[in-house]
Amino acid sequence: MIRRTPLALCGGLTATLVLAVTGCSSSSDSSSSSGSSSSSGGTPRLKVSGGYMPKPVSDMAAGFLTVVNSGRSGDRLTSITSDISDDITIHKTENQTMRKVDSFDIPANGELDLDRGGNHIMFANLKKRPAQGQEVGIELHFEKADPIKVELPVKETNYNPATH
Repeated sequence: MIRRTPLALCGGLTATLVLAVTGCSSSSDSSSSSGSSSSSGGTPRLKVSGGYMPKPVSDMAAGFLTVVNSGRSGDRLTSITSDISDDITIHKTENQTMRKVDSFDIPANGELDLDRGGNHIMFANLKKRPAQGQEVGIELHFEKADPIKVELPVKETNYNPATH
């Protein structure tokens, strides 16, 4: 059963461990679309691509993806749910320091990049450690758009899409 955990209520993590997990890189190639992409130009039109999760080496993991908004209205990523963890948060990284945030803006005709060494999804207290080659199902929740389900392929621990 998936339990939706508000990002503001999740516990903190140490920057050292998160930076070790997140490394440096950018997005890759999986995709999904929001069911709320109507023909009117005033709504967000969201599509997710490049999602992946490096193989976890502990009971924590990171997730990376890009959300592209081709609509004329902005939106916000507000939470993430998954069967793999009840403690999922999003983190902003600035000057090699990470902090948990309640949401991320997705501007109209813009994108939100969650990538290695930068802003990212953090999974704590994993219920199981996925192996390389498996997929982890997540659901992204937004302020305006319908939720989007995404399968994150599990890559090698040091995976860098820029070099693959």
